[in-house]
Amino acid sequence: MAFLKKINSKAKTDSTTGFGTNANSYGGRFLTKNGNANIRRTGVGFLDGISWYHTMVNIPRWKFMLIILVFYFTVNFCFAGIYYLIGVEHLKGINATTPLDKFGQTFFFSIQTYTTVGYGHISPSGFLTSFVAAVEALFGLLSFAIATGLFYGRFSMPKAFLRFSENALIAPYGEGTALMIRLSPYKNTHLTDAEAKMTVGMAVEENGKLVNKFYNLDLELSKINALTLSWTLVHPISESSPFFRLTATDFENLSGEIMVYVKVFDDRFSTTVVKRTSYTFNEIIHGAKFTPMFSRSPDDNKTLLHIDKLNSYEKVAL
Repeated sequence: MAFLKKINSKAKTDSTTGFGTNANSYGGRFLTKNGNANIRRTGVGFLDGISWYHTMVNIPRWKFMLIILVFYFTVNFCFAGIYYLIGVEHLKGINATTPLDKFGQTFFFSIQTYTTVGYGHISPSGFLTSFVAAVEALFGLLSFAIATGLFYGRFSMPKAFLRFSENALIAPYGEGTALMIRLSPYKNTHLTDAEAKMTVGMAVEENGKLVNKFYNLDLELSKINALTLSWTLVHPISESSPFFRLTATDFENLSGEIMVYVKVFDDRFSTTVVKRTSYTFNEIIHGAKFTPMFSRSPDDNKTLLHIDKLNSYEKVAL
């Protein structure tokens, strides 16, 4: 892994990242693009290492629905098998003749019991079948209560509906250059009191030892009152910047990562939400600037925010 032997001594270090300083234990990027810590925990049991509630609330929508459907049909298939093994003669109202038809009717009886619909044309007879039906009805009530809680948790959980540009840019700024990253809200939320922080982590040789060093990246503007359009985070590359005098070739040959933290207040939920992301050095484009991503509406009554232009840029000379 490439590393710096010397870095600008005026750059301010950051000791609050929580990622440690041992560069030899560094296994890739610190944060994924979606802002999660790039960490896999070992030394603990599988069940102990997973919060099922957080997992079910945060997984993609299609996975959540697939798990609900698979669980629903699997449970009913298992209970239908139990009824079939006990004997379909203990289920009054079944008039099927073939084994497949008998199992099919027990399966749909299981669904009616599990959901407490109970159409009534099939009913349990005998203690064992009635006991299994009672257990299934209780299991169904508990399952739907859990599923309802998960649905509500996913629906009501506050989220920062922000998107970041795919790349960071090194663009002209004043008489020098600056690192720029753009972000924008993409839903009909009202975000206020936005605050941003940027930190860079690099492998640095210090006293003959390779260590991870983290540096604060001072922003031209770190707070804004309202985040309604796009916001370009600008870090001027001055003498106090860890990027001072680093060339495009240096960025290509070095291993480093820029971590971005954005905190905003969502007045719809009346709470503060946070969004994170990161950019490795090979995701930085030199000699480019962002192009405008908002314009007037045709009737001049609204401002159009073009989310599809969030990462649009044009090449410029540095």
